[in-house]
Amino acid sequence: MPLEAHLEDILNNLSQQGYCVVPGFLNGDLSQQLYQHAVEIPSQFWNTAAIGRAQQQTINTMVRTDRIYWLSLHQPIQKLYLNIMESLRTAINRDLFLGLFDYECHFAHYPDGAFYKKHLDAFKGRSNRKLTTVLYLNDGWLDEHGGQLVIYGKRGEVLETVKPERGTLVVFLSDKFVHEVLPSRRDRLSITGWFRLNSSLSGVIDPPR
Repeated sequence: MPLEAHLEDILNNLSQQGYCVVPGFLNGDLSQQLYQHAVEIPSQFWNTAAIGRAQQQTINTMVRTDRIYWLSLHQPIQKLYLNIMESLRTAINRDLFLGLFDYECHFAHYPDGAFYKKHLDAFKGRSNRKLTTVLYLNDGWLDEHGGQLVIYGKRGEVLETVKPERGTLVVFLSDKFVHEVLPSRRDRLSITGWFRLNSSLSGVIDPPR
């Protein structure tokens, strides 16, 4: 189980600084399977990524130019990854008492030249996204390929510049850290997800996907 070897570091870093970077979170075989699965998804099933949620969703290629495909429990390799993240959700709730209710995630494909400019994944009091996760799937990534995730601090200082190397997991508080994806110079694949709080009304999760 990939979680067991890294759980203590994840919990400590989230508690102390609100984010963590975990190289080698997933072993090579599982990461390769997820990568190959994403590559084989027909292009017509990928959607242009939007910004905002629900009725406020818009397509803005000045802000982001990636494409996405949502994971579900109906496909075995997707279910395997979702089960790992469910175990992580349970562990975080047990040790950090964050009240995480569920998890949603999608494959993100950044073709050559794609980017995602500085943004927050959630705003205090306006979203139920609590923790953001990013798992990278590309092997053999070099600095000149670009596509790094940059995480910023409160004063705009760079806290981390993360190379998107296969198996690396990044987790951070969704409403605290401004971040961006620098322009990629080759096809870049990852899984981006969010642990969410339960701010439902009449059984309807708010905000919906």
